[in-house]
Amino acid sequence: MANKAMEAVKDLDLKRYMGRWYEIACFPSRFQPRDGVNTRATYSLRDDGTVNVLNETWSAGKRSYIEGIAYKADPNSDEAKLKVKFYVPPFLPIIPVVGDYWVLYIDDDYQYALIGQPSRNYLWVLCRKTHLEDEIYKELVEKAKDCGYDVSKLIKTPQSDPPPEEEGPQDTKGIWWIKSLLGK
Repeated sequence: MANKAMEAVKDLDLKRYMGRWYEIACFPSRFQPRDGVNTRATYSLRDDGTVNVLNETWSAGKRSYIEGIAYKADPNSDEAKLKVKFYVPPFLPIIPVVGDYWVLYIDDDYQYALIGQPSRNYLWVLCRKTHLEDEIYKELVEKAKDCGYDVSKLIKTPQSDPPPEEEGPQDTKGIWWIKSLLGK
C-alpha cells in the first residue's frame, strides 16, 4: 500500500461546514463505545473563530457524548488541518487530549466528507444525512485508499432513520469511557 503524502482540503468554508454530520463509517476507536449507534458530530462556530464540537453516540439505549473545541493547526494556512481538544474523562474534565482532524475531501455542496489524520490510525466518513448512497461511499473509500489508509478496517456505523431525538437517557457516569480504556 503506497503512503503518498496526505493532503487536506484547501480553503474550507468553515461556516458551511458547521452543523450536524452523521458518522457513516469509521475506524474503530478506543474513544468510542464498540456498540455505539447513531453516532454524530455537531459543529458550531464560536465568536473567537474556534469550533465547538459535540460528539454523540448511543450505547445500550443511552446517549453518551463529549464536548470539545477545534481550531486551525496553523492559522496562516489555507489547508483544512484542524486540531481537536477534548478533556477526559468527560464526567470529570481534567486531562486535555488533542488530536488531528484533517478534512481530506468534501463535496462541493458540503453534504459528505472524508476525515482523517496523518498517522492514518483514524478515519471517518461523514454525511449530512443518516445514510449515504453506495456509489458515493465507494468513491470515498477509494479516496481513503489513495491516501494510504487500510480501508479494510472501516466499519459502517448503524444509523436509524429518523435519527434519535436531541436528548434521551444519558450515560451520566461515563461508563462507556471507562470501558474504552479497558478495550471493551
